[in-house]
Parts: sequence; structure tokens; C-alpha cells
Amino acid sequence: MSSEVLWEETLSGSSTWSHVLKRGTALRITAGGDHANVGAIFLNADNPSERLNLPDTLKAQHIARLTTGAVLFSDMGRILCSITDDTLGWHDPLGGCSDATLVAEKYGALTYQKAHNDWHQNALDGFLLELEKYGLNRRDLMMNVNFFSKVEVQEDGSMQFVEGHAKDGSTVELRAEMNTLVILNTCQHPMDSDREYRQTPVTLTLKRVPAPGSEDICRKFRPENERGFLLTERYFQ
Repeated sequence: MSSEVLWEETLSGSSTWSHVLKRGTALRITAGGDHANVGAIFLNADNPSERLNLPDTLKAQHIARLTTGAVLFSDMGRILCSITDDTLGWHDPLGGCSDATLVAEKYGALTYQKAHNDWHQNALDGFLLELEKYGLNRRDLMMNVNFFSKVEVQEDGSMQFVEGHAKDGSTVELRAEMNTLVILNTCQHPMDSDREYRQTPVTLTLKRVPAPGSEDICRKFRPENERGFLLTERYFQ
């Protein structure tokens, strides 16, 4: 599949970033070191009341992890983004995000005034700050995806974070099927048992890509995906 790189930048660890990913473009995220984690939320940029619905995303595709072929459904049954490439085979849709209390208990409180860019940030506050740039607030939050992290569900229903899942250079690529407001946060996964506060950067590459055809891997991943693509295409007619 041919593509054209539009721009590329590095997002440092413990940072938040946002961009309206236009239909017809894709965002490739590359881990800049081991232990990377990228929390992500997604909204329809043209109508932010429509946003990622992770329960429907998992239920419709009969999955408990995200990988190549999977799509991210909105609460309107349309597709915000598709995962067109992935070197890990497993990204976590269950673990949620860190908050100030968790970070302080696990790593200790460390303010910007004391540590400057090394201060201890948390993903929840980062998401809220980024949402505010678009006139949104806490009501617009949703369950987030954690790219580069793996959480297994055990037979007793407990969840186990898998250490060392992501390696330097691991990648995942998201193709926008709608004009999608993407908000990313690079704080550590909330279930990460590492007691060291890590700041692992990622590289973000924006590309122009062709529209998905009838035999597209994401369209064919599950029967419900075909319906999602049809609803999305009808939205733009």
C-alpha cells in the first residue's frame, strides 16, 4: 500500500498530544524505547458527542485485545480508526489510565516546581488538559486504549499486566476512517509494576494513505466491521 509521509515528530515520555487525524491519512506510532505505553482516546472531530465506545468495539469483534485488522467503533456504530499494521499483536483496551493518586502512591509526588520536565505526571490530568483545548471537559472522557501494553484476563477474571511486552521500535498504525480527534498520552500504564518512574518517548509519523478497498484487512476482520464501514461511508456521502 503506497503512502506519502506528511510530517514526523517525537513525543516525549509523560506527555500529551492531540491532532485531528483527517480521513485519508494514517498515524504511525513507533516506540522510542522499551516499556513504552501510549494511552489514546478518540472522538469525531466534526461532532465530538460521538466518541470511541470500547465495550462495543470489543463485543462486535469478539476480542479482548487490539491488533492488525481491528477497528475502533464509535457509539454511533461508525468506525473512527482502523489498525492497519502492528508489530506486537496485542494492545490493551482494558487497563484504563493513571491518575494523580496512583502516581503519587507508586512513584512519589514530584512537582514541576521541584523537577521541571521530570515531574511526575498522570494520564488522566493529561487527557483532561488536552480536551479543554477543544472546549471539552470531564464529561467527554471515555475508556482509553493503551497501545504497546498487554493485559491478560485470567480464568478467575483477574487482570495481569505482562512485563516487557513492548520493545524499542515496536509500531502500530492507525488509519482514520473519519475526521478523528486523537488524543495521546505517554504516561506509564497504571498496572505497570515497575516502581521506577519512566519517560519513554514515541515517534509520530503522519501519512497520506489510500481509502480501504473491498478486500481491506480491517473490513474483512469481522462481519460487523463491514457494516461499520458502510455506515461510515454513508456518513460522508
